[in-house]
Amino acid sequence: MKVTVTTRSGRELIKGQLDLNTNTTVADLQDAIHQKSEFLNPFKKYYPSRQRLTLPHQPQSKGKPIVLQYKKCLTDYTNGNSDTITIVFKDLGPQVSYRTLFFFEYLGPLLLYPIFYYFPVYQYLGYETKHVIHPVQTYALYYWCLHYFKRIMETFFVHRFSHATSPLSNVFRNCAYYWTFSCFIAYYVNHPLYVPVSKFQMKIGFGLGLVMQASNFYCHVILRNLRGQNGNGGYQIPRGFLFNFVTCANYTTEIYQWLGFNVATQTVVGYIFLVVAASIMTNWALAKHRRLRKLFDGKEGRPKYPRRWVILPPFL
Repeated sequence: MKVTVTTRSGRELIKGQLDLNTNTTVADLQDAIHQKSEFLNPFKKYYPSRQRLTLPHQPQSKGKPIVLQYKKCLTDYTNGNSDTITIVFKDLGPQVSYRTLFFFEYLGPLLLYPIFYYFPVYQYLGYETKHVIHPVQTYALYYWCLHYFKRIMETFFVHRFSHATSPLSNVFRNCAYYWTFSCFIAYYVNHPLYVPVSKFQMKIGFGLGLVMQASNFYCHVILRNLRGQNGNGGYQIPRGFLFNFVTCANYTTEIYQWLGFNVATQTVVGYIFLVVAASIMTNWALAKHRRLRKLFDGKEGRPKYPRRWVILPPFL
């Protein structure tokens, strides 16, 4: 099979056609592009996870270009009627594994928050008054560290990712988001002028948060079991526990565990973090809910997606 690889501008990425076997898969083509690019330009290696391959976009077509799936054979995209094919290449840029991305974005909060608790940060900022540590500040430290330690452990031992890599730029964006909010929240919760809430409110808040942390972990285990060892398995209807009522129970429990933390600590910046995080997860949940309802429409033997809340009963 003769394969022509072009960029989206129409320029040939690799001069001349690639001569491949008829049973070549998309993954084999990606390896061939990698080897050729490494030979032509050692400083810019298009390794497979950096590549996005599509069929040429037809001018009369209103939809998006068809993305090639790495497990399929190239002949699947020619309908067996041709021994030549043109592929459009897009460089996704430098990539990192999702485990690397999540590790660094969670490591920052785990290390930065205790600095404001254990070290005389406020003396350097001009607060000469004696720093009295309230019980709620100690419990908040334990709660915070437990949360991010849990997230790191889940990253390496629970989560199975449908995509192997993420753009390198996401590391800087996500770290800026998590690390900045961590410093702001830690600054106000551990401040010498901090006024704690009542013991009853503190117990309610941390109690709710711990229950939601445990529930969130169980939701992640359920989602893990929907995927194979290599992260594949396609979309499936999550069932069991809170997933019987809510499409994105993992996001629901994530939101409520931060609500519990803020009820117990009561800071403005903590609630801002909650609103921002809830907004982001709500958008993700709406997209996933629409996708699952579209995939499982009850037609042609497909199961029908059950009636559920999206993320936050009884509002959404």
